[in-house]
This record gives sequence, C-alpha cells and structure tokens, in this order.
Amino acid sequence: MSRTVETVLSGYSYLECPRWHDGRIWFADFYTHEVVSAAPDGTDVRLETTVDQQPSGLGWLPDGRLVVVSMRDHRLLRREADGALVTHADLAEHVGGYPNDMVIDRDGRAYVGNFGFDLFGGAPLETACLLRVDPDGAVHRVAEDLHFPNGSVITEAGVLIVDETLANRMTAFDIGPGGELTNRRTWASFGDVPSAPDLEQALGEIAVAPDGCCLDAEGAVWVADALGGRVLRVREGGSIAEEIAVGTGVFACMLGGEDGRTLFLCAAPDFIEENRMHTREAELRAVHVDVPRAGLP
Repeated sequence: MSRTVETVLSGYSYLECPRWHDGRIWFADFYTHEVVSAAPDGTDVRLETTVDQQPSGLGWLPDGRLVVVSMRDHRLLRREADGALVTHADLAEHVGGYPNDMVIDRDGRAYVGNFGFDLFGGAPLETACLLRVDPDGAVHRVAEDLHFPNGSVITEAGVLIVDETLANRMTAFDIGPGGELTNRRTWASFGDVPSAPDLEQALGEIAVAPDGCCLDAEGAVWVADALGGRVLRVREGGSIAEEIAVGTGVFACMLGGEDGRTLFLCAAPDFIEENRMHTREAELRAVHVDVPRAGLP
C-alpha cells in the first residue's frame, strides 16, 4: 500500500516525543530546548515552554499540568498554572544515562526510561531501569535490565508496552492497582538481543531499533525504527502489518488529528548529537493511516 508522507513543519534541530493533546500536536526539540505545539496542519505554532537542560518525554497530570523530562540534569519538570517550571522529581540517583521518553497513566504516574550509559561518549553498553514517578514526585524503580527503554504506550486494558531500542524487541508489563509492574514478557521480537558490548557493533546486530511509538484502536503499535528510516505497524508477537518508508531517519510517531488517523512523524537525517545540535534539518511529517489512535499517550 502506498501512502503519501507530507511535511507539516520544518526548520528544527531534532524532534522527539510527539503527543496529541487538546486538539494539537506537541513535540520537544532537543537542541533549541523548546516544547512546541501546533494545529494539525502546522499552523498556529506556539512555544509552550523552554527547558534549558534539553526536553524529551512529555505528559500531563490529571489536573492538566504539563510534565516534561529535562534530560541533562536528570529531572522531571512540571509546568504550573502561571507557566513556571518547577521540579516534579529528581531522577539522578536512579539513571545510568540521560532520561528520555515517558508515558503518564490516567492516575498521573509517569513511567520513565533512560539510556543506561553515555550514548555519545563511547561508553560500553549497559542496561537500564524503568522508573515510576508518582504524582507526589516519589521515584520508584519498577523494572531492571532493560536495553535502552524508550517509547512506551499504555493500553486500555492497563498493559505497559516499552520499546527496548537496543534489544530488537518490545516488552510488556501488567500495571497493578498501585502502579507496580508484573508479568513481564516479550510483546514483539525482531531478532536476538545483540551480544556485542560496543555500541557500533551492537547496532549492526539490530534488525529493528524500536524508538518512539503509539497505539491504535486495533491494538497494534506504530513504532519508529531508529535505524531503518521507516515506521512499522506491529502486532503483538512481532508481525509487521505495514511499513511506511519516510525517506530519512524517523525517531518517533504519534496518532492524532480530528479523526485520530494522522500519523505524525519526527524526522531528521540521523540521531547523532554533534550533527543535529547546530543544524536545523529536522521536520515534523504526517501520513494518513486507516485505524485511529487509542490508549496513552
């Protein structure tokens, strides 16, 4: 099936963590330090807030306050009613690299991944924990030994699906009434977990590097393949129902639009920090798909 991918916005550094919220598409731009929202056609662009230490994952508490990952100082920030950013939680003692993406459940509990190691500094690969940050800011380690836990979704049935970008897989947990995670299992596998301790070698062993993702109403997950320049519609078990080539790197996606069938894509030539920091080649793109959005975020 051929689909047309269109550019919605351009001139950014490196876009991540798109979210559909209040009838608008939101996203973080790493190296301009901006959180931006826009109408679905790319008009009415608004600077929502600036995060000096690099924004990443976005979510909202039940009362509507924005929460954003501040990567370089290992914090979650919360935007108050007057627009001020305050510390929601300090993650520093729990993470082995920058915190990155997250999903917030309907009770206001944030599930936050992290790199696990110094991605751009040449450090050997290390696994990472998944954190749960409660609405009061309390931080809990709820899963261990994840290979770069990244984009996440929560289904209507209360299942958390986490992309393990450096493990060729997506992992699922059942969320308990207190936010605890149980029944860990592989939701989708695309190959073996890389055995190489070196990042460059490990990347060569990855068939699909699942990055940012979103859920549709048939229970499939649209996921950006961070190494393949494509988005994949994946069913539980790992079968690929559809593949859309983007023509450049693509690192996150989100369903939105009035009917929930616009798949927004965060595109850039690559994810290398030194390449993206001083250029403005990133774009927000979009493609119409058949099944509308569901679940969280």
